[in-house]
Amino acid sequence: MPTLTSTTLTTFSQSLFEACGVPTADAAVVSRSLVDANLCGHDSHGVMRVPQYVEFIRKGTYKPGVPLTTISETPAILTADANWGLGQVQAYRLLDKLLPKAKLLGIACGTLRNCGHTGRLGEYAEFAAKEKMALFASVNSHGSGRRVVPPGGTEGRISTNPICMGVPTSGDPVIIDFGTSAVAEGKVRAQFQKKEPTPEGWLVDHKGAPTTDPGVLYSEPRGNILPFGGQQAYKGFGLGLLLDFLCGGLSGGACSNPIFPLPGAGNAAVFVLFNPALFGGTDHFLKEADGLSSYVRSCPTVPSVEAITLPGDPERNAKAKRSIEGIPIPDGTWELIAKTARELNVPLP
Repeated sequence: MPTLTSTTLTTFSQSLFEACGVPTADAAVVSRSLVDANLCGHDSHGVMRVPQYVEFIRKGTYKPGVPLTTISETPAILTADANWGLGQVQAYRLLDKLLPKAKLLGIACGTLRNCGHTGRLGEYAEFAAKEKMALFASVNSHGSGRRVVPPGGTEGRISTNPICMGVPTSGDPVIIDFGTSAVAEGKVRAQFQKKEPTPEGWLVDHKGAPTTDPGVLYSEPRGNILPFGGQQAYKGFGLGLLLDFLCGGLSGGACSNPIFPLPGAGNAAVFVLFNPALFGGTDHFLKEADGLSSYVRSCPTVPSVEAITLPGDPERNAKAKRSIEGIPIPDGTWELIAKTARELNVPLP
C-alpha cells in the first residue's frame, strides 16, 4: 500500500487531469478537493475518484473548461446549469456568486443541474464557515445512481442523497455531512477495491437479503444499499426521498427515475447560505455556538469514552494525522490510478 504526502498526491492528480485536457486552474481545484477528502479520512471521495473522472472526461460525459451558465436569477436566488463541467469547479463558482447575495440579503439559495460529481460536501461548509456563514447543502445523482432500497423493497429507487449542514464558531466549525443511506456508495467502492467485505448493515443482495459482499453493487443481479438505520429505516429513507425532491425539482434537473442509466455520473444540487449578521447578529451567533459546543463537550462520559466529539472533529483529527504520516492508498485503488497514468503517459510519483 503506497503512502504519499498530500503535496505529492495533489501534484500527481493535477498532472493526470491536465493530461486529459482540463485547464490548469480547474485541475488544481479538483485535485486539492480530492486530496483534502483523503486527508480528512474520507477516501470514498478522494483520489479513488481520479480514474472515474478521467474516464468520464475521455468519454465526453464531463466537459472540461465549460462555463457555469445562469438560467434564472433574483437578488436571493440563482439557478445554474453546470454544463457537465467538473463538479468541484462549478460548485465553487456557484458559491462565489451566492456569497455577495447572502452578505447583502442574509440568505441566498443556488442550484446546479448537469453537474459533475461535487465531491465531499463538507468542504463547502468549511468554505462558508470561513466567511462566518452557515450552509445547508444536498445533492442527488441527477436521476441515476439509484442504489438505495426503500424499507421492505428489493430494488434501489433513490440515490444516496447526502445532507450537509455547517455553522461557524469562534474556533473550528461544526459540520455534519452524511449520506441518507447506511453508507456512501464510495465507501462500498473502497471496500470493493480493497477486496474486503463491508460491515453488516450496509448492503442487501438482489433479493433483499443482508450481505457483506461489496461486489453486489457492481455486477448483475445488483444488490442495494440500505437507508441509514437499516431495513426499517423509514426516517432515513424519508429524508433521502425529500432531498431527492428538492435537488431534482428545484434545480430543473432530475429526481431519481428509471429513464437514466443506473451508475451515477454527476449531481443536481441545492446550496443555501445563511448570513447570521442579518439575523440575530454574528456576535450573538458565535457566542451561542461556542456556548453550546462547550456545553456538549462537557458531558460526562462512560468509562470506555475519553472525550465527547462534535461533528467535524474526526475529519480534523484525520487531517492532522495524515498531514504528518502521509495518505495511504489501497493497492486496488493504486492499481487503477497507475493504469490511468500509463494511459495518459504521466509518470508515477
